[in-house]
Amino acid sequence: MSEVKVFRVRGEIRKPNLQTKFRKEVAAVKPEHAVEKVYAELGSKHRVKRFQIRITKVEEVPFENIENPMLKKLFGEESVDEQS
Repeated sequence: MSEVKVFRVRGEIRKPNLQTKFRKEVAAVKPEHAVEKVYAELGSKHRVKRFQIRITKVEEVPFENIENPMLKKLFGEESVDEQS
């Protein structure tokens, strides 16, 4: 069974009337899956096409450095169960 990890994806959205940087943390098995999830979420929430999203960096995040409170709680409870 594959282990789910937390990845931080950084990049920028480039639309004609909007240029902004983003940083998003997602849970995924592989970095490629994390990128696909970011494409899907940004496209859904902000009506951005894939060619308007430029990914600059994908990095695995250790538990201590997770910023998203929901992911921190999810992975914090899992790590407690694994230690028992």
